[in-house]
Formats: sequence, structure tokens, C-alpha cells
Amino acid sequence: MHYLDNSATTAVLPEAVDAMTKLMVTDFGNPSSQHSMGIKAAKELKNYRQKVAKVMGADAQEITFTSGGTESINTAIFGAAYKNRHIGRHIVTSEIEHSAVKNACKRLQEDGYIVTYLKPDETGHISAEDFENALREDTILVSLMLVNNEVGTLQPVEKIGSILKSKAPKAIFHIDAVQGLFRVPLTPKKWNCHLMSVSGHKIGAPKGIGALYISKDIKIRPYIVGGGQENGMRSGTEPMPNIAGFATACEIRQKNMSEDLKHINELSNYLKTELKRHIPWAVQNGEPDVPHVFNVSLEGCKSEVMLRVLESREVYVSAGSACAKGKESTVLKAMGLNNKRIDSAIRVSFAPFNTKEDINALIDAFKQGIKMLKR
Repeated sequence: MHYLDNSATTAVLPEAVDAMTKLMVTDFGNPSSQHSMGIKAAKELKNYRQKVAKVMGADAQEITFTSGGTESINTAIFGAAYKNRHIGRHIVTSEIEHSAVKNACKRLQEDGYIVTYLKPDETGHISAEDFENALREDTILVSLMLVNNEVGTLQPVEKIGSILKSKAPKAIFHIDAVQGLFRVPLTPKKWNCHLMSVSGHKIGAPKGIGALYISKDIKIRPYIVGGGQENGMRSGTEPMPNIAGFATACEIRQKNMSEDLKHINELSNYLKTELKRHIPWAVQNGEPDVPHVFNVSLEGCKSEVMLRVLESREVYVSAGSACAKGKESTVLKAMGLNNKRIDSAIRVSFAPFNTKEDINALIDAFKQGIKMLKR
């Protein structure tokens, strides 16, 4: 098997599985219980929170565990909009955001909020100048992704945070860092970021766990209410096994981040070299700033059919965001690509476990597909 769809999800690290198993079988106490098992679980929860906070550039009390990126994003956007509703109703985001952001903003539009969607350039980048021009006196929330999930572009969040602090200091800045975790160091305080979302299953942790950074300088309304867990920000018994897996994956990826980045950069360069050698007419989409994501179009070969050819050879990639479920890429469309490039786009995304053999298998499968499909 040659799995190259790691922006969609990753295999759970063995160490994370071991940590989860212990929390499910041996140390399974509820951290809210007052007996010894519960007290032990509460101590473990504190330890896990500190590990996740460390990789998010935050203090432990600024981390709220959630069910994943979507919940973190929804909590941030709806919480910020509610908090600032008396100041204004204007929100700034972009046309290349994840559907969790775009659909949250659409719901707020139905409630009377006004949303400005920034358009990227042809490389997949948002202009800080366009952002500054979009700000208004009633701007209350900005939500932008750190790393784009389809083309791997890094947005100028530090510059945007600086502009926001100067031009609209009452606005709340949310960063979707789901694809940014362990691609670049997270420094929310440096970026003037108030809220930041991450997800576990993109880094070797299980599905169903994520985190939301909430700066200690602000307070937003909880999205889920109940027993008051997570300092009142996310009620419900904490999923301790998933949290343990997430914290363990964070610890391992943090330790190996430099080495992993070097390895993935080598793989990305190797893919470019092999494409140029075997399929010189292939066109890269966007100009990625991180090596983890590579988007390429093979015009004349519909991506939905090419995916089936690749799968028949046990090569797994995607045609775009997994959440799009086969629909046309709104990211590539916003970048101004023509329909032929969009319809033939393939996203390759790497993880530390990938090898050059995976790329060789991909190139061979591409060549087979081209013989079958290209007219």
C-alpha cells in the first residue's frame, strides 16, 4: 500500500495507540470523579494539556480539548461573533477556507452578519494589502487558515495580525491551524492571534480529538454546555484515551519535527524531479510554502477516474479536500484555474512515514492512467 493522502487523515502512531489502550483498559477513571482513580485521571489530563499547549505555543490554561478541527472552528467563530455582536457585524475570511469556516460564516450571514471573502492570487496566497483594504469600523472577526489544505500555501498571519491590532483592535483573530500543526511552529501570541484550531488525526493521533487555543486575554461563549468540563468551555466527560493519543503524538512529532520536515522536503523535491522526467507536461497548482502538500494537474485525465486507476494499484491520493467528497475544488476555482486543470487535479500529501518507493509507485500508476485516459 502507498498512502499519500495524509492531509485527509494519517495512521495513528503506535505509541499513541499504546497510550490510548492504557487509558481504556487500566487507567480509565473519569477526571471529574473524586475517588483515587478520578484524581489520577485529573492529573493525567493536566499533563496531557501541558504537552499539547507546548506545541501550540500556548499556556496550558489556554487549551480546550474538542472533538476535532470542525468543532474547534465552530466554537471559535460562533463564540467570537456572539461576543462582539454589539460592536459590529462584519467578518473577514477568504475564498479558500475549509468548509467548517465557510459554512459557519454562511450561517452567520443568515443571521444578519456581513462577510467579506478575500480572493487569493493565482499562487494560492492571500494579500495582506487586500486584507487591510477589507477592514471596516465594524469588523469584529477575522478567520483565516495558516496552511492551505489543498495547495500548501502559508498565509501571512503575522502581518495580518499586526494590521488587525493597528486598524481594528477590537476584532478577534481566529487561525485555522489544522494543516499547520508540525508544518510550521505555532506562535499565536506573536501573530496577535486570539483563537486557534488544531486537529489530532492529521498528525498521528486518532480521529475525534482536537484542541482550541483561547487566549487568556479574551473570553468567548461556550459552544457546548453541560457539566462544565474544560473550564466551562466544552462540557462533556473528557475523552481521555483520545486526549492521551493526541498528547503522545504531539510529543513524538515535536521531538522529530526538524528531521521529519527535512525528510518530507526531500520527498517533495523527488516527486517534482520524477514528474519532470516522466510526465513533463504535468502542471503544479499553486506555489506551496510547505512540502507536505503537492497539487498537480494532468490535463486530459479526469481526477475522479485517475483516482480509481491509482487505487487499483494501491496508491491512495485525493482530488482535493476530503470534506469536499468529490465536488469541484473551490480553492482551485478561487485561484482562477481553468476547468481542465481543476477537473484533472490530484493532491498528494506526505507524512513522515512516506518513502521514495511510494512516489515511484505513484509515478508508475500515473503513467498507466495516462495511457488509459488521455485523449
